[in-house]
Amino acid sequence: MIRIERLIKNCGRVMVFTMLLAGAAARAGEALPEARPVPSVQAIPLPYHQVSFQAYGKELTRYHFGGELNRPFLYPVIGPAGWSLTRMGHPHDPESHSHHNSVWISHNDVDGVSFWSDGGKGRIRHRRIIRLDDNWEQASIATENEWVTKEGKVLLNETRQVTVMLGGGYDWLVIIDLELKAADKAVTLGKTPFGVVGVRMAKTIGVNDGGGRIRNSEGGVNEKEILWKRAKLVDYSGPVKDEENIEGITLFDHPDNPGFPGYFHVRDDGWMGSSLTFGGPRKIEPGKPLRLRYGLFVHIDMVRKSEIEGEWRRFTRLPKARWADLSKKR
Repeated sequence: MIRIERLIKNCGRVMVFTMLLAGAAARAGEALPEARPVPSVQAIPLPYHQVSFQAYGKELTRYHFGGELNRPFLYPVIGPAGWSLTRMGHPHDPESHSHHNSVWISHNDVDGVSFWSDGGKGRIRHRRIIRLDDNWEQASIATENEWVTKEGKVLLNETRQVTVMLGGGYDWLVIIDLELKAADKAVTLGKTPFGVVGVRMAKTIGVNDGGGRIRNSEGGVNEKEILWKRAKLVDYSGPVKDEENIEGITLFDHPDNPGFPGYFHVRDDGWMGSSLTFGGPRKIEPGKPLRLRYGLFVHIDMVRKSEIEGEWRRFTRLPKARWADLSKKR
């Protein structure tokens, strides 16, 4: 058999590829009668404790859950232009903001223990993957985590489901479902603006660094008008790739979350988050789990307010996580 390298040398690349395609075409008559449709959206396990969410073979985001981490997180979050709309850490203060892990779940006061900063006395430890699912429209991962102190005491048992769903056109959606259970006795989430969802935007999207813009459902614009205000949603959009290519992420609160519409913590330096207990503490009693749902709408352009509202309404109508079924083995 003549080697491919020799063919390239003697005939050139075009002829070689033509021959290869011709060979493939000659074999194309063989079929698999039992072949099933390939899911368009897939959750693909990777080395080093990662799961890649891909649509048509292109990565949208990646879930990181290694045992050495202080908390699981999503990074990158790929926008329509192919660039990440989030980053790891503050662009001007990366050391003290090392806990800004793109998109993450955490809280600054769990029975007085901070799970928010990397210097806190608590961390969210991955226990196991319950299941991975994918189909033509969406893919998901369900996991179990422990909120544990440095002394090894588990305060909360968490079940988390992260779902990536295709939208219309270039847009897509992340749905984060959380179930928090008191591990032993009642646990109090203290009053704080930090927690439970944080999003660190890419530097170019920030108001200060890139000339981006923050908007909420109540008509507020940027930090001065939105910080610690109640809203159904907050959108952070700005330039990506070049100054004419605008993309963004909208953080959705859900009507079933306690205290809806919730408070939002935003900064012109490029971050936004939901503040579940800004209005006051919340106790989680044994046998009475706290269930939360948030959405991240990843979009192209400076989406009109009416369109964002429409996406939020679509998000609120989506089927809820079926907690009783998540732990069933398949």
